[in-house]
Amino acid sequence: MAKRDYYEVLEISKGASADEIKKAYRKMAIKYHPDKNPGDKAAEEKFKEAAEAYEVLSDDNKKARYDQYGHAGMGNNGGFGGGGFGGGMNMEDIFSQFGDIFGGHFGGGGFGGGQRQQQVRGTNLRVRIKLNLEEMINGTQKTIKVKKMKAAAGVTSKTCPTCHGSGAQIKVMNTMFGQMQTQTVCGTCQGLGKVADKIPAGANAQGLVKEDEEVTINIPAGARDGIQLNVRGKGNDAPFGGNPGDLYVVVEEEEDKNIKREGDNLHQELYISFAEAALGTQKEIPTVGGKVKIKIDAGTQSGKILRLSGKGLPSLDSYGKGDMFVHINVWTPQKLTSEQKEFFDKQLKNGEMSPEPSGKEKSFFDRVKEMFN
Repeated sequence: MAKRDYYEVLEISKGASADEIKKAYRKMAIKYHPDKNPGDKAAEEKFKEAAEAYEVLSDDNKKARYDQYGHAGMGNNGGFGGGGFGGGMNMEDIFSQFGDIFGGHFGGGGFGGGQRQQQVRGTNLRVRIKLNLEEMINGTQKTIKVKKMKAAAGVTSKTCPTCHGSGAQIKVMNTMFGQMQTQTVCGTCQGLGKVADKIPAGANAQGLVKEDEEVTINIPAGARDGIQLNVRGKGNDAPFGGNPGDLYVVVEEEEDKNIKREGDNLHQELYISFAEAALGTQKEIPTVGGKVKIKIDAGTQSGKILRLSGKGLPSLDSYGKGDMFVHINVWTPQKLTSEQKEFFDKQLKNGEMSPEPSGKEKSFFDRVKEMFN
């Protein structure tokens, strides 16, 4: 089923403010909260859908990408962008990130009215991957090796003796106004609620070791330079059994020696000889979809631009494709044989091959203007 528009999910307009987005999400989250709809799978999916919409629209960078590219711009191992819970979303993610938005409802964001302890999440990783034009246009699959922190085999943990698993310490201070209570992150476990009980050799204080892991990334068709893909759960492991972080993959475009990109359009130069320009010919040229044959008309002038419709990149914000523009250059030979020199000398003496513009020829600026119309 097609993914619904995020603004439609939250029932807001595209110009909604940050406060309006937050209020709309809170309204939807409370309406479809699992405590209010026990056993209702449809309500649970709407609850997740609203959380996904809010996760994107509440972040200025993600919102800007979504406004420009739609769902194609948001990532979940095969989409663009740096956000979106997508198929990997779970309730722990929602309550750990947005639990405070429910205020006093549902026991502070937990199920069944109980207090929910925030689960620790591993840190995110970011890598860069280079793609050629064909891979960016048609999509591809890449397997890369990532160095990440992973839970060491045999590590065990126990409840923090200082905070007793809460991850926080409460301090009471006597002041002239009476006693004041403050809550700070536990200094022993750094807010994790757990400490290491048994640490294998080579692991750090949280029982993590750095290891290589192969990750397969699905690159969608129409990728662009600078687009960020989000592979959920492939970042660093969290200590003591928490949820792993995400892997962000930034796409870099490899420069093609023949084809240059300008937005969705592609450009390349084609050199032909005097004879080919005068008599006409057929040429085979490379495109991102394979080689194609083009016809060069007799009498073609240097600077002529041929337009191959639909041979460019897929558009991210529509269903169409860009075009391929072939720039014709008539090659002037720099070395001539004696026979060739004699031939051209004869043409010059007889006044042959002299420029005879009809006035209908298009200037460089006319050709550029025509190219983008």
